[in-house]
Amino acid sequence: MQKSVYILFFLFWSTLVLAQTEAQKKLEQRKAQLLEEIRLNERILQENKKKEKSVVTVIQQQKAKIELREKLIQTSEKQAKLLSDDIYTNQVKINQLNRELEILKEDYANMIVKSYKSRSERSRAMFLLSSQNFTQAYKRIQYMKQYAGHRKNQGDEIKAKTTELEVYNVKLGALKVEKEKVIKEQEQEKIVLVKEKQEQEKLVKSIKKDQKKIIADIKKKQQEANEIDRKIQRLIREAIAAENKKTAKKEGVKTKSTGTSTNKIVLTAEGKVESDNFKANRGSLPWPVEKGFVSLKFGNQPHPVQPSLIVHSNGVEITTEQGSNARAVFGGTVMSIQILSPVNKLVMIKHGDFITVYQNLETISVSKGDKVNIKQTIGRIRTNESTGKTAIKFSVLQNDTFLNPQSWLYNM
Repeated sequence: MQKSVYILFFLFWSTLVLAQTEAQKKLEQRKAQLLEEIRLNERILQENKKKEKSVVTVIQQQKAKIELREKLIQTSEKQAKLLSDDIYTNQVKINQLNRELEILKEDYANMIVKSYKSRSERSRAMFLLSSQNFTQAYKRIQYMKQYAGHRKNQGDEIKAKTTELEVYNVKLGALKVEKEKVIKEQEQEKIVLVKEKQEQEKLVKSIKKDQKKIIADIKKKQQEANEIDRKIQRLIREAIAAENKKTAKKEGVKTKSTGTSTNKIVLTAEGKVESDNFKANRGSLPWPVEKGFVSLKFGNQPHPVQPSLIVHSNGVEITTEQGSNARAVFGGTVMSIQILSPVNKLVMIKHGDFITVYQNLETISVSKGDKVNIKQTIGRIRTNESTGKTAIKFSVLQNDTFLNPQSWLYNM
């Protein structure tokens, strides 16, 4: 019974240690990604400042950087907490090993004393000769062998426990050093964050005199964005209707709806598999750019320059470097290619009844009906000449319903 309890405790302990190690690894990866996004943001920000681009653009980018810095601090806080948990777990294990060693050493000492008292060959011989019969003598020989073996096992166990204790003590020291390092980094990030917020406040104050003009410009751009969103939704419904007609023709059946009224993709057996595969990868899809940072989130949110104004986005805007390519986030079929304006092209890719939309492309390198693979280049992202901003607008839909891409892309 006691052995079973020890086994269960060991299994629980091993699982806990592995889970904590994996969590630490994920936090390290997240920190590395956030630092890379911050570095990219700073590089683009400095380029825009040198090119004397609009203050509004700089403010928007600065706000995005502040949000990234806050995420980095939150990640460091999680890491510090996890390290504290690891330190506690290791200390508990060290305490347990110390208690076990104490018991083992005490038992071993008693065994040595007992062995010393009956150490003479004469005593052992008398112990055997006093046996009443051969069977008892044989059992006594076996007992002496087992006793000697037990002594050796006890010694080996003490040695193994001592080595294990040394390992845990070294690990505990390393964890404490790591925690101090994380806390120090966290404090430095907080200092930088305060400076960035102060710089942001100065920039916002510098454009106060142009506030009316900026508000009017923001409203105008939001109206344009809403117009594009409505146009995209209409184009998606038209593409769904066309797709369903093609499926009906292929399957040799009649569709219930006609024209552009269809808002759900009719799934074939293959389409059902594609849809299930896409859904199974929620939260782990690669970004539609090799590197970048989120400069506009999904849904309703305060405008980065004028917080009193609420703006809406049906997708996420990801700012990247000039000359960057857009890439498919999952394997699928090019459903539609649209030219929204002479400088804004769009690609829709179908994944069963899910659709990913890539907007603000300057050039397109795929054609309608093409099968594309995950991370395949589908076009080059346009750089806005007036702001110097290179950004892709990325959306995820199920049929004609817009979903939050941030819950689908890895570590967003």
